[in-house]
Amino acid sequence: MKKALPYIIFILLLFWHIVLFAQDRFPRPEFESGHVYPTNQMPASRAPIWQYIDVLVLTGALAITTWLALKKRSRRGLIWMSVFSLAYFGFYRHGCICSVGSVQNVSLALFNTGYSIPLTALLFFIIPLLFALAYGRVFCAGVCPLGAIQELTGLRPVKLTKAVEVFLACVPFIYLGIAILFASTNSQFLICRYDPFVGIFRLDAPYTMIIFGALLLLAGIFVNRPYCRFLCPYGVLLNIFSRFAGKHLTITPAECTNCRLCEEVCPYDAIIPSNTEQKTEEPEKSRNRFILYFLLVPLFAITGTILLYNLAPSLSGANNTVRLAREIRIEKKSGIESDSKSVVAFKESGKTESELFSEEELIIGRFKNGSPWAGAFLGISFGIGMISLTIRSKRTGYKPHQGKCYSCGRCFKFCPIKVKA
Repeated sequence: MKKALPYIIFILLLFWHIVLFAQDRFPRPEFESGHVYPTNQMPASRAPIWQYIDVLVLTGALAITTWLALKKRSRRGLIWMSVFSLAYFGFYRHGCICSVGSVQNVSLALFNTGYSIPLTALLFFIIPLLFALAYGRVFCAGVCPLGAIQELTGLRPVKLTKAVEVFLACVPFIYLGIAILFASTNSQFLICRYDPFVGIFRLDAPYTMIIFGALLLLAGIFVNRPYCRFLCPYGVLLNIFSRFAGKHLTITPAECTNCRLCEEVCPYDAIIPSNTEQKTEEPEKSRNRFILYFLLVPLFAITGTILLYNLAPSLSGANNTVRLAREIRIEKKSGIESDSKSVVAFKESGKTESELFSEEELIIGRFKNGSPWAGAFLGISFGIGMISLTIRSKRTGYKPHQGKCYSCGRCFKFCPIKVKA
């Protein structure tokens, strides 16, 4: 019963959130006395003091999660932290402010002098990365609400084949590159728009996104954390920083005895086995492969640069101004007046078509300038991934992969060596 308590609380949180939302869906009463409801105003933004309190809560949650994962080695404690983070950062704060989405704020600030990033958004971006650099992906372990909601629904984990895992693991890099491109050109906050769980936290997203989030949770019962593993763009950065962590979660609190009890338990394929008995490849073959892949990295970068540059005009269609200009052109060419809200609003604005088309060209130019960098990033990432396959080091025990490990603690109970009281 004690083990099931966090999951029961999670279900109650979700149910109560739905009940509260449903109460607001009843129509207002109609008064015959002539009473007029006051005009609704946009809700005031969160006061600065509360924004900094959010930063303190984030830092405190990361510190506690680090202690639970590295020192206490408590899987139960990490589950409780997931429940807290889901309740606070998810349902209470409605998934905002979010470290995952802060990637876009940073990108917009770097490439647009007219935008000043809020300090709290910058801190939400930096602090989890600093913890990852020091202690591994403790943010994923019990602080991120997107990871927490998936961790609490991962009940019957199964492993994917190696080929499928490798293929899907490329998607977050592509997503990160495109999201940065869209944000830096002031076109879209792609990560926030297609966040699959913010609709569940707020219950105000398009029904298609709520369905998408629900399907991910259903899939996550068997394929743990599908969003974290195969979509999350912030996870790419955490993966990179965590590889250089000074301290990191370990499977065993002492020296590994190679009992192999943990070998198949990790649903994320993040446990690297001992290779002392594995037949090693001839050094010359391994060296030649390394040199070949290293020389291919510039080719991959150039290919990505050319590909994304040619796709720039198509990608620019994500920008509202570019899309509007294209609608206007189609209207002029066909002679059929568009009833699109954006076209009607443009005609009423007083702006000329030449001004609109000039803005369109400027935005497309920004995409042409930014797309090659995104393509180079993807090409280099692919090349480095191939190089990493050629690097082999001797391992005398089982250890977590520092980039892929979510510090979730699922492996703790399978290790026969326990923490001394």
